[in-house]
Amino acid sequence: MFSKEESRKLRQEFWTSFGKSFPRKWILYNTKLKGVSFKFHFDTKKALVALDIEDVPIAIGTENRIKYWERLEALKAILLDDYLPDAILEEEYVLENHKEISRIYVPLNQKVSIHNKNSWSDVMEFFNKKMTLFEAFFEEYKEVIDY
Repeated sequence: MFSKEESRKLRQEFWTSFGKSFPRKWILYNTKLKGVSFKFHFDTKKALVALDIEDVPIAIGTENRIKYWERLEALKAILLDDYLPDAILEEEYVLENHKEISRIYVPLNQKVSIHNKNSWSDVMEFFNKKMTLFEAFFEEYKEVIDY
């Protein structure tokens, strides 16, 4: 069992190492679409890359999430056939904090833990490969998603 401080240091070490191993600027929050962001997730049980669609402040609201989700669903066959065949699309995905979002994600289908340095290289390779494909899909179809 790791203390909070040990866990924090391991997490920091992983992300620093990932950044040095794959030094590129990821899109992440810079999608230019309100409420749409890419995420890397790695904890003590799983690793995944995701495209999250969240409700945004009252001015735009849920309609924004619905609009983007419908357009991404229309592109589902292209995403699965040409980019990420193992992607999972969930219109109603509930986060640990009980917030509901829409999410498209690709899990790493092997047991990994951010506390186990022996799994780090597999996760880094997975992150680089899958997020690169995810971003390529997004860049190719961004205008369709945001029309």
